[in-house]
Amino acid sequence: MAILRGGTKIFGQDIRIGLPRDRSMNNINGDPRFKQGGQVGQGESTINRFIAEINQGEGMARPTRYMVVIQPPQKIMDMQDYMNDSQSPSSGSNDLESANIKRNVGMMCNSVTMPSRDVNTAASQQYGPQRRMPYAYSFSGELAMSFYGDKFLRQRMFFENWQKKIFNIQTHDMNFYDDYVGTMDIMQLGSFSSENDRDRVTYAVRLYEVYPQTIGSYDMSYGQTNEVVNVPITLNFRHWRNLTIDQVNSATVGQSFGDMPSIKPSKEFGLFGGILNRLPPEIQRAGRQVLSTAKRNLPIGRITGGRVFPPFL
Repeated sequence: MAILRGGTKIFGQDIRIGLPRDRSMNNINGDPRFKQGGQVGQGESTINRFIAEINQGEGMARPTRYMVVIQPPQKIMDMQDYMNDSQSPSSGSNDLESANIKRNVGMMCNSVTMPSRDVNTAASQQYGPQRRMPYAYSFSGELAMSFYGDKFLRQRMFFENWQKKIFNIQTHDMNFYDDYVGTMDIMQLGSFSSENDRDRVTYAVRLYEVYPQTIGSYDMSYGQTNEVVNVPITLNFRHWRNLTIDQVNSATVGQSFGDMPSIKPSKEFGLFGGILNRLPPEIQRAGRQVLSTAKRNLPIGRITGGRVFPPFL
Protein backbone atom coordinates (compact mmCIF):
# COMPACT_ATOMS: atom_id res chain seq x y z
CA MET A 1 0.00 0.00 0.00
CA ALA A 2 1.06 3.55 -0.66
CA ILE A 3 1.68 5.98 2.17
CA LEU A 4 -0.34 8.73 0.45
CA ARG A 5 -2.86 8.15 -2.30
CA GLY A 6 -5.18 10.50 -4.15
CA GLY A 7 -6.93 10.79 -7.48
CA THR A 8 -9.21 12.76 -9.73
CA LYS A 9 -11.03 12.40 -13.03
CA ILE A 10 -9.74 14.24 -16.09
CA PHE A 11 -11.79 13.95 -19.29
CA GLY A 12 -13.57 10.97 -17.83
CA GLN A 13 -10.35 9.16 -16.92
CA ASP A 14 -9.50 8.24 -13.35
CA ILE A 15 -6.03 9.61 -12.65
CA ARG A 16 -4.44 8.56 -9.34
CA ILE A 17 -1.13 9.42 -7.79
CA GLY A 18 0.52 8.30 -4.53
CA LEU A 19 3.73 8.01 -2.57
CA PRO A 20 4.84 4.36 -2.40
CA ARG A 21 6.23 2.78 0.75
CA ASP A 22 9.91 2.05 1.20
CA ARG A 23 10.84 -1.14 -0.67
CA SER A 24 14.48 -1.26 0.33
CA MET A 25 13.80 -4.09 2.79
CA ASN A 26 11.83 -6.30 0.41
CA ASN A 27 14.87 -8.25 -0.77
CA ILE A 28 17.26 -8.27 2.16
CA ASN A 29 19.15 -11.37 1.02
CA GLY A 30 19.91 -9.75 -2.34
CA ASP A 31 21.00 -6.42 -0.87
CA PRO A 32 24.77 -6.03 -1.39
CA ARG A 33 25.03 -4.15 1.91
CA PHE A 34 24.29 -7.34 3.82
CA LYS A 35 26.36 -9.80 1.82
CA GLN A 36 29.48 -9.28 3.87
CA GLY A 37 27.72 -10.45 6.99
CA GLY A 38 25.89 -13.33 5.34
CA GLN A 39 22.22 -13.74 4.59
CA VAL A 40 19.84 -12.30 7.15
CA GLY A 41 17.41 -14.69 8.86
CA GLN A 42 18.56 -17.79 6.94
CA GLY A 43 22.30 -17.79 7.49
CA GLU A 44 24.47 -20.19 9.45
CA SER A 45 24.16 -19.21 13.08
CA THR A 46 24.41 -21.02 16.39
CA ILE A 47 20.68 -20.88 17.09
CA ASN A 48 19.77 -22.02 13.57
CA ARG A 49 22.13 -24.97 13.79
CA PHE A 50 20.72 -25.82 17.23
CA ILE A 51 17.14 -25.70 15.93
CA ALA A 52 18.12 -27.81 12.92
CA GLU A 53 19.63 -30.47 15.17
CA ILE A 54 16.48 -30.57 17.30
CA ASN A 55 14.31 -30.86 14.19
CA GLN A 56 16.53 -33.66 12.89
CA GLY A 57 15.85 -35.56 16.12
CA GLU A 58 12.10 -34.81 15.80
CA GLY A 59 11.98 -32.92 19.09
CA MET A 60 13.19 -33.65 22.61
CA ALA A 61 12.64 -36.67 24.85
CA ARG A 62 10.16 -36.11 27.68
CA PRO A 63 10.63 -37.75 31.12
CA THR A 64 6.86 -38.15 31.46
CA ARG A 65 6.59 -40.42 28.42
CA TYR A 66 7.76 -43.90 29.31
CA MET A 67 6.54 -47.45 29.70
CA VAL A 68 7.65 -50.31 31.95
CA VAL A 69 7.19 -53.99 31.14
CA ILE A 70 8.03 -56.42 33.96
CA GLN A 71 8.53 -60.13 33.30
CA PRO A 72 8.79 -62.08 36.57
CA PRO A 73 10.11 -65.66 36.60
CA GLN A 74 7.90 -68.21 34.93
CA LYS A 75 7.48 -70.33 38.07
CA ILE A 76 6.40 -67.53 40.38
CA MET A 77 4.13 -68.61 43.25
CA ASP A 78 0.42 -68.26 42.69
CA MET A 79 -2.27 -66.61 44.75
CA GLN A 80 -3.27 -69.91 46.40
CA ASP A 81 0.13 -70.28 48.06
CA TYR A 82 0.18 -66.61 48.99
CA MET A 83 -3.25 -66.45 50.65
CA ASN A 84 -3.08 -70.07 51.91
CA ASP A 85 -6.69 -70.79 51.03
CA SER A 86 -8.59 -72.99 48.60
CA GLN A 87 -9.18 -70.35 45.94
CA SER A 88 -8.04 -71.32 42.46
CA PRO A 89 -5.00 -69.41 41.14
CA SER A 90 -6.82 -68.80 37.87
CA SER A 91 -9.63 -66.79 39.46
CA GLY A 92 -9.41 -63.60 37.40
CA SER A 93 -8.11 -60.52 39.21
CA ASN A 94 -6.84 -62.57 42.20
CA ASP A 95 -4.26 -64.33 40.04
CA LEU A 96 -0.89 -62.64 40.59
CA GLU A 97 0.59 -64.53 37.64
CA SER A 98 -1.82 -63.34 34.99
CA ALA A 99 -0.91 -61.09 32.11
CA ASN A 100 -3.52 -58.60 33.32
CA ILE A 101 -1.85 -58.02 36.68
CA LYS A 102 1.60 -57.71 35.05
CA ARG A 103 0.20 -55.12 32.65
CA ASN A 104 -1.50 -53.36 35.56
CA VAL A 105 1.73 -53.17 37.56
CA GLY A 106 3.58 -51.73 34.57
CA MET A 107 0.92 -49.08 34.01
CA MET A 108 0.87 -48.10 37.71
CA CYS A 109 4.61 -47.34 37.74
CA ASN A 110 4.69 -43.57 38.38
CA SER A 111 8.47 -43.19 38.66
CA VAL A 112 11.49 -45.16 37.51
CA THR A 113 15.18 -44.44 37.10
CA MET A 114 17.00 -45.25 33.88
CA PRO A 115 19.91 -47.54 34.82
CA SER A 116 23.52 -46.40 34.63
CA ARG A 117 26.68 -48.18 33.53
CA ASP A 118 30.21 -47.51 34.77
CA VAL A 119 33.62 -48.25 33.32
CA ASN A 120 36.01 -49.20 36.12
CA THR A 121 39.51 -47.79 35.81
CA ALA A 122 42.84 -48.06 37.59
CA ALA A 123 45.86 -45.77 37.57
CA SER A 124 48.65 -46.80 35.21
CA GLN A 125 51.89 -44.86 35.00
CA GLN A 126 54.99 -45.99 33.13
CA TYR A 127 56.39 -42.71 31.87
CA GLY A 128 55.01 -39.19 32.13
CA PRO A 129 51.53 -38.39 33.44
CA GLN A 130 49.46 -41.37 34.56
CA ARG A 131 46.53 -42.82 32.66
CA ARG A 132 43.27 -44.19 33.97
CA MET A 133 43.07 -47.57 32.25
CA PRO A 134 39.71 -49.40 32.06
CA TYR A 135 39.82 -52.97 33.35
CA ALA A 136 36.10 -53.82 33.70
CA TYR A 137 32.60 -52.40 33.49
CA SER A 138 29.92 -52.57 36.15
CA PHE A 139 26.37 -51.58 37.00
CA SER A 140 24.83 -50.02 40.08
CA GLY A 141 22.75 -53.16 40.58
CA GLU A 142 19.78 -51.36 42.16
CA LEU A 143 16.81 -49.58 40.65
CA ALA A 144 14.34 -47.46 42.64
CA MET A 145 10.72 -47.44 41.48
CA SER A 146 7.34 -46.30 42.75
CA PHE A 147 3.86 -47.64 41.99
CA TYR A 148 0.35 -46.34 42.54
CA GLY A 149 -1.57 -48.70 44.81
CA ASP A 150 -5.21 -49.56 44.14
CA LYS A 151 -7.77 -50.38 46.86
CA PHE A 152 -6.55 -53.97 47.19
CA LEU A 153 -2.85 -53.02 46.89
CA ARG A 154 -2.43 -55.63 44.19
CA GLN A 155 0.78 -53.91 43.09
CA ARG A 156 2.37 -54.51 46.51
CA MET A 157 1.07 -58.08 46.63
CA PHE A 158 2.59 -58.71 43.21
CA PHE A 159 6.09 -58.02 44.55
CA GLU A 160 5.39 -59.78 47.86
CA ASN A 161 4.40 -62.84 45.88
CA TRP A 162 7.60 -62.51 43.84
CA GLN A 163 9.70 -62.27 47.00
CA LYS A 164 8.15 -65.49 48.29
CA LYS A 165 9.92 -67.22 45.43
CA ILE A 166 13.27 -66.06 46.87
CA PHE A 167 12.85 -67.66 50.29
CA ASN A 168 10.60 -70.08 52.13
CA ILE A 169 8.67 -68.12 54.73
CA GLN A 170 8.13 -71.22 56.89
CA THR A 171 11.57 -72.86 56.85
CA HIS A 172 13.48 -69.61 56.10
CA ASP A 173 15.54 -71.41 53.48
CA MET A 174 16.75 -69.48 50.43
CA ASN A 175 15.82 -70.81 47.00
CA PHE A 176 17.92 -71.18 43.86
CA TYR A 177 18.91 -67.95 42.09
CA ASP A 178 17.62 -68.95 38.66
CA ASP A 179 14.17 -69.70 40.10
CA TYR A 180 13.33 -66.13 41.10
CA VAL A 181 15.07 -63.78 38.62
CA GLY A 182 13.24 -62.20 35.72
CA THR A 183 13.63 -59.32 33.25
CA MET A 184 12.29 -55.79 32.88
CA ASP A 185 12.08 -53.39 29.93
CA ILE A 186 12.16 -49.59 30.32
CA MET A 187 11.01 -47.76 27.21
CA GLN A 188 11.18 -44.10 26.27
CA LEU A 189 8.14 -43.01 24.25
CA GLY A 190 7.65 -40.27 21.67
CA SER A 191 4.75 -39.04 19.56
CA PHE A 192 4.68 -39.40 15.77
CA SER A 193 2.57 -37.14 13.56
CA SER A 194 2.19 -39.95 11.03
CA GLU A 195 0.46 -41.98 13.76
CA ASN A 196 -1.90 -39.17 14.86
CA ASP A 197 0.52 -38.17 17.65
CA ARG A 198 0.29 -41.58 19.29
CA ASP A 199 3.23 -42.65 21.42
CA ARG A 200 5.75 -45.08 19.99
CA VAL A 201 8.89 -46.60 21.51
CA THR A 202 11.94 -44.49 20.65
CA TYR A 203 14.50 -45.95 23.08
CA ALA A 204 14.47 -49.08 25.23
CA VAL A 205 16.71 -51.04 27.60
CA ARG A 206 16.29 -54.51 29.09
CA LEU A 207 17.41 -55.38 32.60
CA TYR A 208 18.49 -58.97 33.28
CA GLU A 209 18.35 -61.11 36.41
CA VAL A 210 15.85 -58.83 38.10
CA TYR A 211 14.22 -59.50 41.46
CA PRO A 212 12.55 -57.31 44.13
CA GLN A 213 15.15 -56.61 46.79
CA THR A 214 13.17 -54.15 48.94
CA ILE A 215 9.46 -53.55 49.35
CA GLY A 216 9.49 -50.14 50.97
CA SER A 217 7.17 -48.76 53.60
CA TYR A 218 4.81 -45.81 53.30
CA ASP A 219 3.14 -43.57 55.87
CA MET A 220 -0.57 -43.54 56.66
CA SER A 221 -2.21 -40.61 58.45
CA TYR A 222 -5.55 -38.82 58.68
CA GLY A 223 -4.00 -35.71 57.19
CA GLN A 224 -3.44 -37.34 53.79
CA THR A 225 -7.06 -37.13 52.68
CA ASN A 226 -6.58 -36.41 48.98
CA GLU A 227 -3.45 -38.48 48.43
CA VAL A 228 -3.00 -41.96 47.01
CA VAL A 229 -0.69 -44.68 48.21
CA ASN A 230 2.71 -44.89 46.51
CA VAL A 231 4.38 -48.28 46.90
CA PRO A 232 8.19 -47.91 46.83
CA ILE A 233 10.06 -50.85 45.33
CA THR A 234 13.78 -51.40 44.90
CA LEU A 235 14.75 -53.96 42.27
CA ASN A 236 18.11 -55.66 41.99
CA PHE A 237 19.57 -56.57 38.62
CA ARG A 238 22.86 -57.82 37.22
CA HIS A 239 23.23 -55.94 33.93
CA TRP A 240 21.26 -54.23 31.19
CA ARG A 241 21.46 -53.95 27.40
CA ASN A 242 20.16 -51.52 24.82
CA LEU A 243 17.50 -53.34 22.83
CA THR A 244 18.47 -51.63 19.57
CA ILE A 245 22.23 -51.13 19.37
CA ASP A 246 22.94 -54.40 21.21
CA GLN A 247 20.58 -56.19 18.79
CA VAL A 248 18.49 -57.99 21.38
CA ASN A 249 16.15 -60.20 19.34
CA SER A 250 16.85 -57.89 16.35
CA ALA A 251 14.73 -55.19 18.03
CA THR A 252 14.52 -51.68 16.61
CA VAL A 253 12.56 -48.64 17.74
CA GLY A 254 9.96 -46.36 16.19
CA GLN A 255 6.63 -48.18 16.48
CA SER A 256 4.44 -49.48 19.29
CA PHE A 257 6.43 -52.67 19.80
CA GLY A 258 9.87 -51.47 18.86
CA ASP A 259 9.90 -51.82 15.08
CA MET A 260 11.53 -49.10 13.02
CA PRO A 261 9.10 -47.75 10.38
CA SER A 262 10.41 -48.26 6.86
CA ILE A 263 10.45 -45.15 4.68
CA LYS A 264 10.33 -46.06 1.00
CA PRO A 265 12.05 -43.65 -1.37
CA SER A 266 10.00 -42.21 -4.19
CA LYS A 267 10.43 -43.89 -7.55
CA GLU A 268 11.31 -41.68 -10.47
CA PHE A 269 9.10 -43.47 -12.94
CA GLY A 270 8.10 -41.69 -16.11
CA LEU A 271 8.86 -38.29 -17.53
CA PHE A 272 6.64 -36.25 -15.22
CA GLY A 273 7.50 -38.28 -12.14
CA GLY A 274 11.19 -37.57 -12.60
CA ILE A 275 10.55 -33.84 -13.10
CA LEU A 276 8.33 -33.59 -9.99
CA ASN A 277 10.92 -35.19 -7.75
CA ARG A 278 13.36 -32.41 -8.60
CA LEU A 279 10.97 -29.58 -7.66
CA PRO A 280 10.54 -27.96 -4.22
CA PRO A 281 8.30 -29.91 -1.79
CA GLU A 282 5.40 -27.43 -2.02
CA ILE A 283 5.29 -27.64 -5.81
CA GLN A 284 5.70 -31.43 -5.65
CA ARG A 285 2.57 -31.79 -3.52
CA ALA A 286 0.53 -29.55 -5.81
CA GLY A 287 1.82 -31.37 -8.89
CA ARG A 288 1.03 -34.81 -7.47
CA GLN A 289 -2.52 -33.72 -6.67
CA VAL A 290 -2.98 -32.57 -10.26
CA LEU A 291 -1.56 -35.83 -11.63
CA SER A 292 -3.70 -37.90 -9.25
CA THR A 293 -6.83 -36.07 -10.43
CA ALA A 294 -5.82 -36.57 -14.05
CA LYS A 295 -5.26 -40.27 -13.51
CA ARG A 296 -8.78 -40.80 -12.26
CA ASN A 297 -10.65 -38.42 -14.56
CA LEU A 298 -9.09 -39.25 -17.92
CA PRO A 299 -10.53 -42.32 -19.68
CA ILE A 300 -7.58 -44.66 -19.10
CA GLY A 301 -7.41 -43.54 -15.48
CA ARG A 302 -11.06 -44.43 -14.98
CA ILE A 303 -10.47 -47.90 -16.34
CA THR A 304 -7.45 -48.62 -14.17
CA GLY A 305 -8.62 -46.72 -11.08
CA GLY A 306 -5.54 -44.53 -11.21
CA ARG A 307 -3.15 -47.42 -10.56
CA VAL A 308 -1.67 -47.54 -14.07
CA PHE A 309 -1.29 -44.52 -16.28
CA PRO A 310 1.17 -45.09 -19.16
CA PRO A 311 3.31 -43.97 -20.72
CA PHE A 312 4.57 -40.87 -18.86
CA LEU A 313 3.03 -40.93 -15.36
